[in-house]
Amino acid sequence: MPINIPLLKEIAEVAGAPGHEQRIREIVLREIKPLVDEIKVDNMGNVYAIKKGKNDKRVMIGAHMDEIGFMVTHIDDNGFVRFHTLGGFDPKTLTAQRVIIHGTEDIIGVMGSKPIHVMSPEERTKMPKTTDYFIDLGMGKEEVEKIVRIGDPITRERGLIEMGDCVNCKSLDNRLAVFILIEALKNLKDKEVPYDIYGVFTVQEEVGIRGANVAALEIKPDFGFGLDTTIAFDVPGAKPEEMITKLGDGTAIKIMDSSTICDYRMVKFMEQIATKNNIKYQKEILTAGGTDTAGIQRMNPGGAIAGAISIPTRHIHQVIEMANKYDIKGSTDLLTQCLLEIDNYDWSF
Repeated sequence: MPINIPLLKEIAEVAGAPGHEQRIREIVLREIKPLVDEIKVDNMGNVYAIKKGKNDKRVMIGAHMDEIGFMVTHIDDNGFVRFHTLGGFDPKTLTAQRVIIHGTEDIIGVMGSKPIHVMSPEERTKMPKTTDYFIDLGMGKEEVEKIVRIGDPITRERGLIEMGDCVNCKSLDNRLAVFILIEALKNLKDKEVPYDIYGVFTVQEEVGIRGANVAALEIKPDFGFGLDTTIAFDVPGAKPEEMITKLGDGTAIKIMDSSTICDYRMVKFMEQIATKNNIKYQKEILTAGGTDTAGIQRMNPGGAIAGAISIPTRHIHQVIEMANKYDIKGSTDLLTQCLLEIDNYDWSF
């Protein structure tokens, strides 16, 4: 078994909509307590796992804890719940899904919409909108209001399973990165590192890289690594130039996404580390979508030399996200070795 499946399962399945990362934060704090020299939690809820190095330079790693989700906006006279999305959704992926409303207690609901049997021919040809959906809790308004309030967070319900060499679950974006950062800190526990490491488990990435921005302002890193999933579009009908990455072809070294052009020195450094340590890798260019890398790189006087390790993932932002176990292990290995060897590279222009 290349990775710790029970821990990944716990991390992936727990609820943590943007701004409501309490439950995943508890797991993170439990896991990192024996691994680092200092732990801090800031006003936004970012968790800083700090391991002191031999020199005074600082390296920040960002792995966001939040998952795409929803927020309750209205309860109608029949007890049906309306919601606002938190993060990017393809509306058609909401069809026939179960969700969990986190009110005074957790309560299961289902995403309902107009049945195809009563749609007009014109309606059947239209793409759905998120406003076409409602949440059915199987209860009337009075019962619902005992548990659910306006502003309560909502997450998707789906457990982690293993499928061949892959894992499949909701919220692998970005619980894979949370898992990988924890595992890298375990690898470093009894090792001396060249620079101070700030492993930051960030909040509210899915709604605008908010936690990473705040953390970078606090840390002022010299170097930075974003840690996030990326699209693997290696599926039937995809053209080679559309695939971004492929499952099983190794961890991905980011070249750019819509929010960041990674520092060319960091890209070369990561490639050299991967080659030296026999870590299988592929390059990633993602023309849409951003990560915490943007905040790490820019929210700092003078900026940081920043890049990103990306985990190839199929079916992103659905409840069936899929990643290869060996790509996950390779991502952990690459991060670990980069942190150990970052002082052995000529960072001059």
